[in-house]
Amino acid sequence: MQKLEVKKAKAAVQAVLFASGDPISAERIALALKIDKSTVLKLLKNLKDELDNEDSGICVVELGEKYQMCTKPEHADFVRRALDLRRHSPLSQAAMEVLAVIAYNQPVTKAFVENIRGVDCSNIISNLIVQNLIEEKGRLDLPGKPLQYGITLNFLKCFGVSSVDELPKLQNITIQSSTDE
Repeated sequence: MQKLEVKKAKAAVQAVLFASGDPISAERIALALKIDKSTVLKLLKNLKDELDNEDSGICVVELGEKYQMCTKPEHADFVRRALDLRRHSPLSQAAMEVLAVIAYNQPVTKAFVENIRGVDCSNIISNLIVQNLIEEKGRLDLPGKPLQYGITLNFLKCFGVSSVDELPKLQNITIQSSTDE
């Protein structure tokens, strides 16, 4: 690819990320631009590095295997005020516990989460779905076909990680059952 073509291709990648609004895969960008995925990945890295080094208010973030253009965290308050957005209320301790169980064990059923927590989690799971932090990931092939839940790309974005692998490692925890004496 010649230098002028690289500039045009990078501008096209930037335009696709901006217009998409939602995370988009390198494969999809490659199909749209009619270039190979490896070239798109190089252009994405170049664009990310360029925006990180400039006094830009935006950045490119990797969410799983998808990419999105976002506001840099240091400018979030300005955007919130300009758009008159209300801050989301923080998650309750119970919601954080349910979210952690799902994130570290996904895909899981509601029964699995409730077994670990020892209480009904129906409302919390419903609220986490509304907040787009978890989503349905299919059904188990068991009687009743229970739903399985997992985290969303929005979860990754909210917690500032690219994948579940970047979450803090769990410490070895021993849980005593009521039958242990």
